[in-house]
Amino acid sequence: MSRFAEPQDPAFREMNTSLGFDRRLWPQDVAQSRAHARMLAARGIISDEDRDALLQGLDAVEAELRDGTFPFGAEDEDIHMAVERRLTEVVGRVGGKLHTARSRNDQVATDVALFTRGAAQDAIAAIEDVMRALVDAAEAHLDWPLPGYTHLQRAQPVYLSHHLLAYVWMLDRDRARFRFTVEQTARLPLGAGALAGVNFDTDRRMVAEELGFAGGPAPNSIDAVANRDFVLDYLSAAATCATHLSRLGAEIVLWSSEEFGFVTLSDAWSSGSSIMPQKKNPDAAELLRAKAPRIVGHLQALHGVVHALPLTYNKDLQEDKEHLFDTVDTLRLCLAAAAGMVRGARFRRERMAEAASDELIAATDLADLLVKRGVPFRECHGIIAGLVRTAVEEGRTLSEVAVPELGEEAGAVLASSSWLESKVSEGGTSLARVREQLELARALVA
Repeated sequence: MSRFAEPQDPAFREMNTSLGFDRRLWPQDVAQSRAHARMLAARGIISDEDRDALLQGLDAVEAELRDGTFPFGAEDEDIHMAVERRLTEVVGRVGGKLHTARSRNDQVATDVALFTRGAAQDAIAAIEDVMRALVDAAEAHLDWPLPGYTHLQRAQPVYLSHHLLAYVWMLDRDRARFRFTVEQTARLPLGAGALAGVNFDTDRRMVAEELGFAGGPAPNSIDAVANRDFVLDYLSAAATCATHLSRLGAEIVLWSSEEFGFVTLSDAWSSGSSIMPQKKNPDAAELLRAKAPRIVGHLQALHGVVHALPLTYNKDLQEDKEHLFDTVDTLRLCLAAAAGMVRGARFRRERMAEAASDELIAATDLADLLVKRGVPFRECHGIIAGLVRTAVEEGRTLSEVAVPELGEEAGAVLASSSWLESKVSEGGTSLARVREQLELARALVA
């Protein structure tokens, strides 16, 4: 007997079903169903014989799902209904007892929390792999100079190691955000029922312990089924992480161009042209740039879904999964690409050193020389700016202009090795400070 006298319109059925994408939640659904069956028996809500039959049936269902022989049906609206329907086919009427003291509302919230937790943990591991690749590259190119840039104009020289380590600290913050996401999945939704709790004295703590919900049961049944904050937390962490990777990708694109010539990517992370045989394109790096707004869009879209949504469960929340799943898949590829490109990159020391040899990028060092002589920095800035203008207008080097004006000490300042080693402040680019950073970075991924 059904509540409805008419069948669903085909267009509505297509719109309403989520099986096409939520079937990937089957491992979580089977795991929580096992835990639920054990709890029901432990509380005397079903018999031990019923529990054993349900667990045996779930084993058979899991085997079919794992090997791809699971017979999905036309009436399966989602993975939860598909599993229960098939379970009942396998074990008979006892299969219908599994849904005692639970609702699809708390069931799906539990599945998504388990999936999000696993995805965040996978992201942490992948982030650490990129961090290790960057630290290894920094160690291998410890004292290789290159220009640092502001406004994409040569600004001050840095060591390549110093530049690469900047991304390590970005990724460390990303890792912290995903760790926070894991923490936000620590409360068990299952047992909240549709929204008000269930009519049985269940042991939610038993289920929480089996499924790894360290924070125990969600304390409020309404919040338990309505909460998707942990998905927003994952998407937010992923959006920031992808944005960081987009910056790395953008620099790889620039640095691999003939105009810069600082790096050559491995063939494994490059593409050719359909018409120009000579081309070696940094497509993977370009895709790091392009994938970031896609992930940001998913975050924005889910904020739109949850915005002003009345409590408790609404079908709107079905939209959480496609945003989450695509983000998980996209970020996984981006992190793998970033690690692969960094490990396979061949940096060109001579080209970077040549670009970093322009004396104009040591102008601040000349200004600081005057500061040490007691001249206020703002005056020093104007004096050196005038010398720079003269050098540019007359086609002379900065040394040729500065030494007559400031003395031989200016020549020593403009010796290229001093430009880098003068940056002695903590966190700066001098080798001593970079070695300190490397030690800290190594500890982050030990």
